[in-house]
Amino acid sequence: MIVRKLNDIRKSDRNVKSDGWESARLLLKDDAMGFSFHVTTMYAGEELKMHYQNHLEAVFVLKGTGTIEDLGTGEIHRLGPGTMYALNANDRHIVRPETDILTACAFNPPVTGREVHDENGAYPAEADMVRTAALTS
Repeated sequence: MIVRKLNDIRKSDRNVKSDGWESARLLLKDDAMGFSFHVTTMYAGEELKMHYQNHLEAVFVLKGTGTIEDLGTGEIHRLGPGTMYALNANDRHIVRPETDILTACAFNPPVTGREVHDENGAYPAEADMVRTAALTS
């Protein structure tokens, strides 16, 4: 059994800060759960362009408001407490927080913990993640 407290994670190296967001990584690849689980804050007034080319992500909004734009379709969706979005097709997107948005997120495959977005808005794929995906496809 794994038991962790958010306040402890926020004081550790599992708390990752980047431009426009901060993410407390409660479960990571080395926890061997098959996914990673994060509590992430996206900051008001930012424009976060992301494209997880190597990961699928599900996001549940706990607090805050904003929009998410699907760059493939041009559709814009409102975000607020109780809204979930899933990037089930490695969707290119932009999140525009109007207020700070607090979310709970799950990533598959799991991240290792130190990832930050690259120039494309993606997290890098680890070699073993790529092999595992290829074997199960």
